Amino acid sequence: MSPEQQALANAAQLASPSYRLAALDQDFLLGESMRGVRFLMEYEKAEEALKAWGVRSTLVVFGSARVGANGGGRHAYWYEQARQFGRIASERGGAFRGSPGEVRDNVIATGGGPGIMQAANQGAHEAGAPSIGFNVTLPHEQVPNPWSTPELTFQFHYFAMRKMHLAMRANGLVVFPGGFGTLDELFEILTLRQTDKAPPIPIVLFDEAYWRSVINFDTLIEHGMVKASDMALFSFADDAETVWAKLLEGGLKPNCDIK
Repeated sequence: MSPEQQALANAAQLASPSYRLAALDQDFLLGESMRGVRFLMEYEKAEEALKAWGVRSTLVVFGSARVGANGGGRHAYWYEQARQFGRIASERGGAFRGSPGEVRDNVIATGGGPGIMQAANQGAHEAGAPSIGFNVTLPHEQVPNPWSTPELTFQFHYFAMRKMHLAMRANGLVVFPGGFGTLDELFEILTLRQTDKAPPIPIVLFDEAYWRSVINFDTLIEHGMVKASDMALFSFADDAETVWAKLLEGGLKPNCDIK
């Protein structure tokens, strides 16, 4: 059989999806049976990049994607204070690394999108420090902001894996005003803390008046839904400097103090 005849003879075999290398077969990788593998891939891809940058711990900033710097009023104030906090935390927390062998601590980490997330990433960038953006695929309001470090800007398909990366190395959590997504992220961390599924970390809610108007904590206590002692899981602050002070009061250790 000539080479030409051989090529024609096995053309169907060569073209068959079953003949593709598994690692290069998108139809296979994106199928239902490979969901667990995709979870692992989303975990490990971010993990490798964070290790390469020496990121040992983070300070996570949550808040609305709908807050802008030029909106005026409370929105502009929230944006500016998130920006200032990103700078303060980066300068004082240990995000800088003197040599390749040193680790970075308390690196600003956000959901990577616009609004409050962008503000915190911007503050870190202005301090000259790296910051992380854990993006997730959404139908709207989710494109990476221009301030997260490009090599530390990730995109997730699974909310669960994104949330895991946000929580697993967090030394502290700062929650600015937000909507459903922010509430979801806040209560997930509070539940992990309340049930001791996560180590003790300071949690600071920015703008006490906003949070007390959105969530009636006293009613939760009154009806026995939470204990009064659960209110000690978080504190309030109304400016960036106070946020930093509350984190330190809650046990946050800057890089130079971690042994």
